[in-house]
Amino acid sequence: MAVQATLHCLTGCAIGEVLGMVIGTALGWGNLPTTILAIVLAFFFGYSLTLRGVLKAGLGLRDAVKVALAADTLSIAVMELVDNGVIILWPGAMDAELGDLLFWGALAISLVIAFFATTPVNKWMIGRGKGHAVVHQYHH
Repeated sequence: MAVQATLHCLTGCAIGEVLGMVIGTALGWGNLPTTILAIVLAFFFGYSLTLRGVLKAGLGLRDAVKVALAADTLSIAVMELVDNGVIILWPGAMDAELGDLLFWGALAISLVIAFFATTPVNKWMIGRGKGHAVVHQYHH
């Protein structure tokens, strides 16, 4: 269940992270605004995937938002901290352009590392009846 929850988190984070990095880089933004956009979009898409599922299960919007926030906030935060930390520490990754292999390679590897760092967090939360353990009851 922890791996499935982390894959779910990774999907939303990857969509937002890649989109934010592509938009910021394409627009010639600096590192800080590009990173902020990527993080905001990662949270948006991460929460959106959970919201879609629990709304589809029949939960009202207010309760669905509460479930998504409770289920995903720590997972997304850890994933984003690790993912962006790897990119920031990777020599040259912050200055790579969209056409550079370094841009895509660092982004892909940072997401893989973030997946492995976040899985134990999700396992810990699920073991305590929190995180995706709460969402799981709405899956059909």
